[in-house]
Amino acid sequence: MRVMRTLMRWLLPVILLCSFCSVAFWIFISNNNVIPHPASRIPQKASNTQSCKACKDSVIIGKALGNYSNSWKKHEANYKRFRLLLNEKCHAVSKAVVTQNNTPLGSNVVYDGERRKPLQVTQALYNILAKEQPFGNATWESCAVVGNGGVLANSSCGEEINSAQFVIRCNLPPLDDRYEKDVGNKTNLVTANPSILHEKYSGLMERRRPFVESLHSYGQALLLLPAFSYGHNTPVSLRAFYTLEDFGREGPLPIFLNPEYLRKLTKFWREQGLNSVRPSTGLIMASLALEICTNVHLYGFWPFGKHPNDSRPITNHYYDNRESKKNVHSMPSEFEQLLKLHKQGVVHIHLGECQPAHR
Repeated sequence: MRVMRTLMRWLLPVILLCSFCSVAFWIFISNNNVIPHPASRIPQKASNTQSCKACKDSVIIGKALGNYSNSWKKHEANYKRFRLLLNEKCHAVSKAVVTQNNTPLGSNVVYDGERRKPLQVTQALYNILAKEQPFGNATWESCAVVGNGGVLANSSCGEEINSAQFVIRCNLPPLDDRYEKDVGNKTNLVTANPSILHEKYSGLMERRRPFVESLHSYGQALLLLPAFSYGHNTPVSLRAFYTLEDFGREGPLPIFLNPEYLRKLTKFWREQGLNSVRPSTGLIMASLALEICTNVHLYGFWPFGKHPNDSRPITNHYYDNRESKKNVHSMPSEFEQLLKLHKQGVVHIHLGECQPAHR
């Protein structure tokens, strides 16, 4: 009994104190109009996040348009200075393509993505390499590098693109009647990523004629294959070469992108402030054009989901809405670098609709 009385003596004040605190808490809530948020309101944070992302995208696009000018004028001194720097660091004329001159029999080709697994140049491989650089010492007066951005849709830039002396296209884009008005059909060089060969043509392990027929729209253009970026790209790239050879070289002439050139180009752009894993095909081709062309015009280089003129939604490509590999390429950052060159009068970026008259 004594224990019970002692326990009650201590427990009663505790109960009274808890009751007092509970009453005081609810009085505080009532006086301050504080209403606990139900769980159903928590998802509102997601909409806020989306709103912030849209706001951030608008800021980026606004900044990009702020650095863009339709009234572009070439700055000869800036162009020569940048071209000379690019030439000293990368030298595309002699390094961009793997040839028998820069890659002799018995030497090793070092993959730019797998440097620990070099490929020895056997007699069979040596025999299919270009004997010399396809660009020679020639400099084209005007070059059009055509990206595949959705900004090209309904642009009416086809005639203007075709008027360029040398036209470069990326990743086997469609050039049929649906798109000719906007992107033209003239092609002097076209690239083909091995991933496209796997996705569209089963890695050329089955029927190969559809692949050959799909290349007819590129005429006798150079077909640039990154056969030595990674080891798994080599077999399918060689099959592309042999397929064209077996079918009597109907269409483009296959050549191989030099991994040594790509390593130097990646280093060059990092020195300019670009921190992506590797440059995209578009940036590689724009860089190549700057070394072999006097006047470089870029089309379809707009990496945003809204049109620059009226902010209407646009697709990722002028022919589909497939997204690029964001973990490898940084398209907005690349575009920012190209915008600097546009602003400096080094390259001419074309956005929106093209004028009917030739440039």
